[in-house]
Amino acid sequence: MSEANGSCCAGPGYASPQEAIKAPREKVVYTICIYTGTGVEKPDYLATIDVDEASSTYGQVVHRTEMPIIGDELHHMGWNACSSCNEDGSMERKYLIIPGVRTTNFYIVDTATDPRKPTLFKTIDGDEIKAKTNLSAPHTVHCLGSDIIVSMLGDADGNGPGGFLHLTKDFEIVGRWEKDLGEMKYNYDFWYQPRHNMMISTEWASPNTFMPGFDLEDVARGKYGQHVHFWDFKNRTVENSIDLGEEGMIPLEARFHHNPDSTHGFVGAALASNIFHFHRDNGKIEINKVIDVPTVDVEGFPVPMPSLITDILVSMDDKFLYFSNWLHGDLRQYDISDPANPKLTGQVWIGGLLGKAPEVNGHSVDGAPQMIQLSLDGKRLYVTTSLFSTWDNQFYPSMKEKGGIMLIVDCDNENGGMTIREDFIVDFNDEPHGPARAHETRYPGGDCSSDIWV
Repeated sequence: MSEANGSCCAGPGYASPQEAIKAPREKVVYTICIYTGTGVEKPDYLATIDVDEASSTYGQVVHRTEMPIIGDELHHMGWNACSSCNEDGSMERKYLIIPGVRTTNFYIVDTATDPRKPTLFKTIDGDEIKAKTNLSAPHTVHCLGSDIIVSMLGDADGNGPGGFLHLTKDFEIVGRWEKDLGEMKYNYDFWYQPRHNMMISTEWASPNTFMPGFDLEDVARGKYGQHVHFWDFKNRTVENSIDLGEEGMIPLEARFHHNPDSTHGFVGAALASNIFHFHRDNGKIEINKVIDVPTVDVEGFPVPMPSLITDILVSMDDKFLYFSNWLHGDLRQYDISDPANPKLTGQVWIGGLLGKAPEVNGHSVDGAPQMIQLSLDGKRLYVTTSLFSTWDNQFYPSMKEKGGIMLIVDCDNENGGMTIREDFIVDFNDEPHGPARAHETRYPGGDCSSDIWV
C-alpha cells in the first residue's frame, strides 16, 4: 500500500519535493518521550499526539508505545522507507526505527497497521550490534532505497570515532557501512545527495565524553569535534575533512537542500553558535560561516553564554532555514533563497536561560527550543525542549521534576514570520508515570528531516 504521493509510482514517499509539499497535512505526530535520567523507573516510549484541529483529542497524547526495558535513552529515529524508494512498489513507509543511544538496542515500531496506536514489531539487541560491528550509541537513521544506514557515535566501549551501521530492509545486520573513516575523530549526524555522490558527516564527541554531561574542560582537551567530513558516497570513503576551527566547535546537525540537483547545504556549530553554508563548485567544496549568534554575558555562567544551536532544518521548498538556540531560548527563521546570504525573517522566544519567556501559553517552560520538525507544506513547526538527559539535568534541572513540553509555531512560508500557536501545548508533566521529557518528532507521511531523493 503506498501513500497518495502524486506520482505514477507505487512506492512510498513522493516523486519530488514539490509533490511532498502538496501532501495531506499531518493528523498525528510521533514524539520520543524519555524517562531515562528523570528518576522515574519506567521505559522510554513513543507518544502519539493528535494534531488534527478538528479532532476532540487535539493537542493530547492519544497513545504511548512503551519500550521493553528501562534506560535506553531513545533519541533520534527514522523511517524504513522514504522517497528514495518512491519507484519501488514492494516498499512501504511502515516502520519507525527507534534506537536507544545508551543501550544500542534498536526498536522497530509498526506505525502503519494503526497509525494512532503503533506497536513494537521487532527488537535488535544492542549487544549483538556491538559484537558484530564494534559500534555503539546510534544517532541518525536514514534509508536509501531498500537499505538503512545509521550513524554510530562510538565503538563497543564508548570511544570514538564510531562509524556507520548497515541494515537490510528486513532489519538484519549487514555490518559496517563505511570502508574507511579517514581522519574522523568523532561522529554525529549525516545526510547525502546521491545525484552528486556526496555525503556529509559531523562530529559531537565520544559517548564516554558526552554521556556523563558537559565539562567545559573537555573542549580544551580536544574531546569535542570541530570537523565536517565530505564523503565519496558510492565508495563509502571520506574524501575531504575540513577543520572549522574555533568558529565551528561541535558541528552537529547537517542538512542538504531537498532539491536533489543541488549541492548546497548547512551545518550548525552548536558550541560556537554559528551556521555554515557549504556547496560544491567545480568539484571543490566551499564552506563559509553565514550566521553568527553572539554570546551573552549571564551572571553566574562561567563563560559568555553561547546560544547552543542544537537543531537545524530546511523547509521542503529550500526557502527557509530554521534553528533552535537551546541555552538562549529562541527559535529562528531565515530566508535562504540566496543560501550564501541568509536573512532573519522570524524569531520567537520559548524558555531559555536569558529569562525572556519563562512562560508560554500559561505554562512555565523548563527548558528551551531544542528539537524542531517542520510540516511538509512549511507552515507548522513542532518544537520540543529536551536535549539529552544528563545535559538537561545540568542546564535545566527543573525539567527533571516538571517534564518537557511540545508547542506548534505557525510559520509564514511566503513572506517569513513565526507565531507561537496559542491553543496548543502538550505538557509532559501530566504523563501517567510522571513527568517525561520530549525529544524528536516524526510524521506518518514523512517530514522535512526524513526524505531524500535519488
